[in-house]
Amino acid sequence: MTARAVPSLPSRLRASRPVLAVLVVLLGVAALPADAQSRRDAAAIEALDQRMEQAELRYREAMVKVRNEEPGATAEGDAALEDMEDVMVACGRQRGCDPVRFVTSFKRLLKAGADSAATPEDEDGSDPFDADPDGMGTLLAADVPEAARAAALLTDGQRFADMVQFNPAVQEGIRRWLTDMRVSLLVSHENYQYMRHLMWPNFERAGLPEALLFGILAKESTGRVHSTSRAGAAGPMQFMYATGRRFGLGPDATGFDTRYDAYASSQASAAYLNERLAELNNNIELALAGYNGGEGRARRIFGASASGNFWDESVYSQFPPETRDYVPMVIAAAWLFLHPKRYGLDFPRVDARPATLTLQRQASIYELTICLGSSGSAPGYMRVLRNLNPRYRADEWIPAGTQLNATTRMVTQYNRWCTRGPRAELAHELVRTDPAHALVTAGPATAVAASAVPAAAAPARRHRVARGESLGRIAARYGCDLGALARGNNLRAPGYAIHPGQDLELSGCSR
Repeated sequence: MTARAVPSLPSRLRASRPVLAVLVVLLGVAALPADAQSRRDAAAIEALDQRMEQAELRYREAMVKVRNEEPGATAEGDAALEDMEDVMVACGRQRGCDPVRFVTSFKRLLKAGADSAATPEDEDGSDPFDADPDGMGTLLAADVPEAARAAALLTDGQRFADMVQFNPAVQEGIRRWLTDMRVSLLVSHENYQYMRHLMWPNFERAGLPEALLFGILAKESTGRVHSTSRAGAAGPMQFMYATGRRFGLGPDATGFDTRYDAYASSQASAAYLNERLAELNNNIELALAGYNGGEGRARRIFGASASGNFWDESVYSQFPPETRDYVPMVIAAAWLFLHPKRYGLDFPRVDARPATLTLQRQASIYELTICLGSSGSAPGYMRVLRNLNPRYRADEWIPAGTQLNATTRMVTQYNRWCTRGPRAELAHELVRTDPAHALVTAGPATAVAASAVPAAAAPARRHRVARGESLGRIAARYGCDLGALARGNNLRAPGYAIHPGQDLELSGCSR
């Protein structure tokens, strides 16, 4: 069989490793404490952050085009890399600018581009999830002390290895993830890959390691954005309502609770973790303990502790059993994310390239799940669709013309199977089947007797509001006029505020 040609990488990518090494040396003297920054310096640094973010986005989009062999993609990638290099040089000259996040992001993008274009012959047996396979993190930490921060726990492989080797709690966590919870770990990883483009950039910009994001996601929700706990925590990162409000999460103008949104929740999670790290001496275990067991408790225990070490028995014993289990389990999941090959762990690889799917006709996520099939995803695409489009219930009718977040493979499958043909019609029929039609009608005598009794007025149809629903979505689902639905339930414009558990009367609705 003829091997498929490998798309050429952007020329600057092939030449950028020596450039990166020089930049590390140049930028190593740039970092200054935050309190030394003037307002003008802070504004300049913020502008550099925005420039880097825009350049990163352009580069990622260019690499997708390179893989698709689109004309001009290589030139676009080169231009984006040049912009990133310019930002890093400017950071080296800017008072108070910390180069660590820029250099780390630059290096990771280069490696991602090289990995995406590599043929099997290019594989060298290294761990593809190694946090720092060529030691760049060590160089950064040596040249720029501030580079260590909390992320050193996961980016400094030797320090983390020592902790795992001599900490039975983390070792037990690794054992549990590899045995009883192996399926949960694999499902978490597959779910995360589809949401990675939404979540990882927020942690990256905050200077937090990706492995930490995955560890929290795996332990909190298994990557299911609609997860809720008995205590009221919700979303992929499991925010309590009050805490979420502090970090910008909660009901938006449509009534949708943004705790269920992968992008918004990861952004809030990164901000929350950095807030905990700042007040807990950058101790990542205590920050995780605060994430799970309450920030007030973590502050109080830390303030009263002489060592400030989570593993100190006097500190450890003050946290509840759930938190004592949570911290090593998150670290263990992060460790396995970084080094799966050491444990014979094969994470499922999926084609998670993001794309937009435009509905050609009305459909629900249930219907789409049936007609899309399972090509490219053994469990099918229901969880992917729900994770990427958390505003919609699985049984909600979504109007034609609506744009859904999806992947390139899903768009291909949709155009092939869901717009016409036997499978599309079968899916359409299955989701519209009414179980009540399975009932056998009464015989003639019974029917005559029944007809002699005056028919009672049909009770008004009602709908109980579920978590995350808005009045607009409910109106679309049942074919209601939004204004009439609001007036019939005494709801005031423009907010039409509703809450979970509320009963709405659906008089006048067509479905």
